[in-house]
Amino acid sequence: MSQKSSDLRFKFGANWTLFLEILTENRILLAEHSLQNMLNVATLEGKRYLDIGSGSGLFSLAARRLGARVHSFDFDPQSVACTSELKRRYFPEDADWTVEQGSVLDKEYLQNLGQWDIVYSWGVLHHTGAMWTALNLVIPLVRQGGTLFIAIYNHQQVMTQVWTWVKRTYNRLPEGLRWLVVGPALIRLWGSRTVYDLVRGKPFYAWRHYAEHGLRGMSAWRDMIDWVGGYPFEAAKPEEIFRFYHARGFQLRNMITCGGGLGCNEFVLTRATSS
Repeated sequence: MSQKSSDLRFKFGANWTLFLEILTENRILLAEHSLQNMLNVATLEGKRYLDIGSGSGLFSLAARRLGARVHSFDFDPQSVACTSELKRRYFPEDADWTVEQGSVLDKEYLQNLGQWDIVYSWGVLHHTGAMWTALNLVIPLVRQGGTLFIAIYNHQQVMTQVWTWVKRTYNRLPEGLRWLVVGPALIRLWGSRTVYDLVRGKPFYAWRHYAEHGLRGMSAWRDMIDWVGGYPFEAAKPEEIFRFYHARGFQLRNMITCGGGLGCNEFVLTRATSS
């Protein structure tokens, strides 16, 4: 089974292509530090790292720089091209980093990947159109005693449905009219913070320092477009993800939630070893 097709699917790779134009050494270091902090490690030397939905390729690059042997794949051809470009820039002809196109919903493809020390999929599985299926299919990829690091959109009682409508509308509109959605969303997402920064005499401080504030090296504008346009779109409460994986033999090692609000909840889980 391949990734579910959708006429409304957001062009994630096109957005990541533009992100690569502003990628700096500082952003890469921030990505490295976020991996180190969440995984509670100083190095990934000797580890096998699978990046599911590699997107821009930033976190594949970060893992490789930390010493891991990396395999990156993405459903979106432009995202594959972005990851390949980062490999070309920083690790050309490197046998310890492979990049290819693939779907997390393709069981046959996944079976050929084997098992990994770290399986990483940040903000990806909720965009497949079959989130719970994807969450289940990644399990065999994690070796016993290995680590699963995922981030999933937080479910909100009312706003999840509102944002689903926003995302559908964005993708239905011609490109030249998408500002009709982006404009109000920008005000909704950034208006109060921008006013706060102006009042305290630091205009656009949060926007300009977004990469450092989020500790992941990302771009405020690119993340905003990704959020507004990112469809298919599903979400889950943190306890739902915890219970799902706990029932399947995983233990929670680390977690960061968005406090019940807008954003992703992050989970680092360890697959139990056989007794």
